[in-house]
Amino acid sequence: MNAMISTDRARFLVNQLRERLWVKPLMVCLLSIGMVFVAKLFDDARLGQLVPEVTEGSVVKLLSVMASSMLVIATFSVGSMVSAYAAASSTATPRAFTLLIADDASQNALSAFVGAFIFSIVALTVVENGYYQAGGLFILFVIAALVFSIVIFTFVRWVDGIARLGRMGSTLDKVERATREALRRRRDAPTLEACLARPLPAGQAVFATRVGYVQHVDIAALQAWAEKAGTRVVVAALPGTLATPDRPLAFITGSRVDPPVPDDKGIIAAFGIDTERRFDDDPRFGLVVLSEIAGKALSPAVNDPGTAIDVVGRLVRLFLMWSESTAAQDGGQLRYDRVEVPRISIRDMFDDAFTTLARDGAGQVEVAVRLQKALATLASLGDEEMRDAANYHQRLALERCAIALELPEDLATVRGATDREHT
Repeated sequence: MNAMISTDRARFLVNQLRERLWVKPLMVCLLSIGMVFVAKLFDDARLGQLVPEVTEGSVVKLLSVMASSMLVIATFSVGSMVSAYAAASSTATPRAFTLLIADDASQNALSAFVGAFIFSIVALTVVENGYYQAGGLFILFVIAALVFSIVIFTFVRWVDGIARLGRMGSTLDKVERATREALRRRRDAPTLEACLARPLPAGQAVFATRVGYVQHVDIAALQAWAEKAGTRVVVAALPGTLATPDRPLAFITGSRVDPPVPDDKGIIAAFGIDTERRFDDDPRFGLVVLSEIAGKALSPAVNDPGTAIDVVGRLVRLFLMWSESTAAQDGGQLRYDRVEVPRISIRDMFDDAFTTLARDGAGQVEVAVRLQKALATLASLGDEEMRDAANYHQRLALERCAIALELPEDLATVRGATDREHT
């Protein structure tokens, strides 16, 4: 089991690769080179007697046009993408940069342009050296025409996409989508398919060897280690936790803990730690980023309450999705019986989502009213923990408004929205 990579771990690694701009272009480049030499196979099939004759000059001319234009388009696409990334970082938040990098439309466009350039250069070289006969030359011409058509179609679609990439609405959509996926995975497996952790675990503490944020916890690896050691592992640091040498990652409990287990490197290796938080397994990070975007919009330099109100609506959608199904939260599938994992606190999630909005929006009546209505909606969902958290933040936001709002009429408006939501 140690030699195998769990499905969850594989998903995490694939998502990391998606954020590397060189991965897709490299794959497409290798595919384009392979297509050049695949055309040679049709020479051996004596296809030249069955297909129309294509002159070598026409193929060379088509490939030359592609070679000269694709490099320019690829350079232009990279420049446009970099400008969009910079705009998103300045208008929204730098924390959304990884989501913009992973944008499939931009990566597919860049891959198509670079792949077409490599294809045309390689194909042009082999054609001018007399590598093909009539059949292979015809197939190469067909492939080149197909590649050129794909590039034109991709460029037209990409121009529409790059006009939106980096805009506030597009960035918010990507952050909301990533947060929703992380919340849905945690909602369906609140303890990551392990046992529910006890409030105060006792045992041998395992500490990190480096400082950074926990990005991923490989529960399958912890289960394998615990089975081999004959103990149990209690996870103390969920994804998003800042790991430090004095903060335990996990606790080792069980009959063999005394004397202490000598080798805990397997446990440390199961915790993916790096310098930044990630959206994949850390739903609270998505809530923090949305709140950060709203806080930046409410700053005096930006003064964009509309974006903050938009964020409030997105947060309500996310929490409504979280509360849609309680069946998985009550039970859930148990696959790892030697690992214990705590659940995410609803109060912590509300702190991440609404503290910045309540603080920075307390002086703007339109934002304060929208926030009161949103919290009242979440309080009415019926879940006791969420209701308590929503009521707490509703009262706290109202107290902030009482301090920040100068006009009694504005404060009365906010109070009126609160009273109407409770009647």
